Amino acid sequence: MNKLFTLLGILFSLSISGQEFEDLLFTNYDKYKVEGFSQRRTAPELVYAQLNRQNTNKLKVKEVTKSIEGKPIYLVSTGEGETSVLLWSQMHGNESTATRALMDVFEFLQQDDELNTFRETLMSSLNLHFVPMLNPDGGQKWQRRNTLGVDINRDALRLQSPESQILKKLRDSLQAEFGYNLHDQSRYYNAEFTAKPASVSFLATAYNEEKSINENRAKSMQLVLSMNKVIQKFAPGHVGRYSDDFEPRAFGDNIQLWGTSLVLIESGGYFNDREKEFIRKLNFVTILSSLHEIATNKYQENDINDYEKIPRNDRKMFDLKIVNLNYPLLDKEYLVDMGINQNEVERSNERGFSYVGAIADFGDLSTYFGYNNFDAEGYTYVAAKTYRGSLKDTSEWDLLKQGYGFKSYQGVHTEHSFKNILLNRIQEGKMISKASKEVNFFLKKDSEIKFALINGFLIDVDKRELPEGFNAKTE
Repeated sequence: MNKLFTLLGILFSLSISGQEFEDLLFTNYDKYKVEGFSQRRTAPELVYAQLNRQNTNKLKVKEVTKSIEGKPIYLVSTGEGETSVLLWSQMHGNESTATRALMDVFEFLQQDDELNTFRETLMSSLNLHFVPMLNPDGGQKWQRRNTLGVDINRDALRLQSPESQILKKLRDSLQAEFGYNLHDQSRYYNAEFTAKPASVSFLATAYNEEKSINENRAKSMQLVLSMNKVIQKFAPGHVGRYSDDFEPRAFGDNIQLWGTSLVLIESGGYFNDREKEFIRKLNFVTILSSLHEIATNKYQENDINDYEKIPRNDRKMFDLKIVNLNYPLLDKEYLVDMGINQNEVERSNERGFSYVGAIADFGDLSTYFGYNNFDAEGYTYVAAKTYRGSLKDTSEWDLLKQGYGFKSYQGVHTEHSFKNILLNRIQEGKMISKASKEVNFFLKKDSEIKFALINGFLIDVDKRELPEGFNAKTE
């Protein structure tokens, strides 16, 4: 009788297209979005507290091991189907987007609303197992590696870390038919030959050097194609295909070898989404809709020959791209482009970061792209000066207009001393670093300073408005 109900549920779910399911997930996402996870730097304690709230009769949450530092690692399980699926996130501690999305997935699975038919299809067809935040020690420190200093994703053979050991044990004990390896990648990846960031990249991992395609890997490719269709609907062109070069130490490659159809999902960047909230939403929709594809076997309709049509990942994005700038050097002027990135530096006593600008490339950047772009035709580069006077009788905006990008100070400072400042601070008697000199400058046109580049941010000095996320730098 149970099998009959399962079959009827699948047939009814198929009658309402999978496309409608993903549309409803996207439209109704705010109903399932868990509050308190809007920042990438998510503390393990926040995850633990949420898992404790979600430990209900619909979701079974249990501790399966402890990290090197003794932090708990949890397994979340649900579903009574025959097809086992294992999903894990944040094996790299500073890659949290999917962990946050899984909190939303758990919330969805426990709701009671108009999408119950789809839930019932998932629960009756699949046996779902999630490991959110596999590397809590790295998550606490916001670092890629675990406390041992090991990259867990390169420990699939030696299994020296408890985090690696539990992942292998779970894969083997569950004999998962499908696996989801959930990561983040640099925001500077783009879909090859396009100006669009690779917001989500997929990979059907190879299991040998020859990159052979057996039945398991073919299923991974078919599932990737289903996922690609979802992202193309909500973020057209923002999909990349991750390199399938074989890495014999990696979990993804070995789990494919061990018999589980493995899909790697990498969360990259998106416009005006530094904290990856939109990409979190894409993860939520993609994970659930692809699980529905597995439950209904719809993914099998995809032609693996289409897999190679997904654009490859490329790394040609900058936070700011400046083109056609006149750059003076030794009494001559040269036409150059600049690629500028706003790198993140951790703050010492809080879960946050500051930006430190850097020139990532310089010259002809016609094959590169920017999250923000500025055509500097007619503008000339002017190096920033250092102001050593008092600020009592002038404003930093006035100094900026005069070409000052640095303000000297005496004594010591803390990270909090110079919040909400405009000019970079440099300690009296200390040399400005070459990198700071390069990335702090002005753009002059018709003998007048029009724009300032302060710590990698482009500022219109006449409008006197700071760009979102701006911070000056102290040395």
